[in-house]
Amino acid sequence: MTEDLAHVRYLVDDVQAAVDFYTAHLGFTLRSSAAPAFADVVRGPLRLLLSGPASSGGRPMPDGEVPEAGGWNRIHLVVDDLDAEIARLRQAGVRFRNDVVAGPGGRQILLIDPAGNFVELFEPRR
Repeated sequence: MTEDLAHVRYLVDDVQAAVDFYTAHLGFTLRSSAAPAFADVVRGPLRLLLSGPASSGGRPMPDGEVPEAGGWNRIHLVVDDLDAEIARLRQAGVRFRNDVVAGPGGRQILLIDPAGNFVELFEPRR
């Protein structure tokens, strides 16, 4: 049921590339696809809406500004072993934005999806 899910919309420039990325690398499953306009993928209680340029979420605003993929907002995925995840994803050719950053709550790194959206992998302090 969609009421049990948190919904986040990411604008992407290639819906199928985004579906492939999230399902192959980050443990999401395809929920529905109307590619090339739209698809949604699910991981646990998170429903990620992948909206391409032809989707309603990608249409120009009344002033003509067009929504763009990428930006600093991101989904935050908790992992048990950050180093192992980084190694696995680097082996698969996934791009990272930065190196591991440590803070009082744990360690994190940002990776980049095919459209330039960020995904934060976070390992809580033990």
